[in-house]
Amino acid sequence: MARSSFHLSTRQTVRDGPSALSLRAVAREAGVSPAAPYHHFKDKGELLDAVARQGWDMLKASLSEARPPDADVDANSELGVAYVRFAREHPALYRVMYDCSRDREALPDNPNEKDSAFGRVREAMIAAGADPSDEIGLELSAIAAWCAAHGLAEMAAFKQFRHLKEVMGGEDAFLRGVFQHMGAITRAKSCSPDQS
Repeated sequence: MARSSFHLSTRQTVRDGPSALSLRAVAREAGVSPAAPYHHFKDKGELLDAVARQGWDMLKASLSEARPPDADVDANSELGVAYVRFAREHPALYRVMYDCSRDREALPDNPNEKDSAFGRVREAMIAAGADPSDEIGLELSAIAAWCAAHGLAEMAAFKQFRHLKEVMGGEDAFLRGVFQHMGAITRAKSCSPDQS
């Protein structure tokens, strides 16, 4: 029942959104007594936590499959594209993942593990030349990249970007372009002569 309830709740969350999820609705959809899900989950919050953990596992799998299409695209850009694609393909699950993580000490996807979703971003940064001994700088860079991907996931569907997507050859090309331009302002500023 636990696995069945979990899969039904994940499906119901994706279909109807997290606010429609309830243990009674899961029981009804599973064709079991209303009390049955309570043997596995004490309340809706625990059920949503389980759904969120599944989402983090799915995101980790999506990021592990991300590979640059050619040598001109860096791994961080491709991770960003995979992140945004995941958010766009699973919007309700994506919401649950972050809603359930907001008040936690750490994301369910342990960011200190190399194979975690966040760990993959850190490792890609090290592979691109970031100093692994600069733990704070690396952490801040990974957070900045994660926040950029999160923001772009929220904004990628904006109609204002439609013309860029068309000119650039589609959504993935647009996303890669945005990620490749991250830091362009900082690089330009560091290359400009001192104006003092």
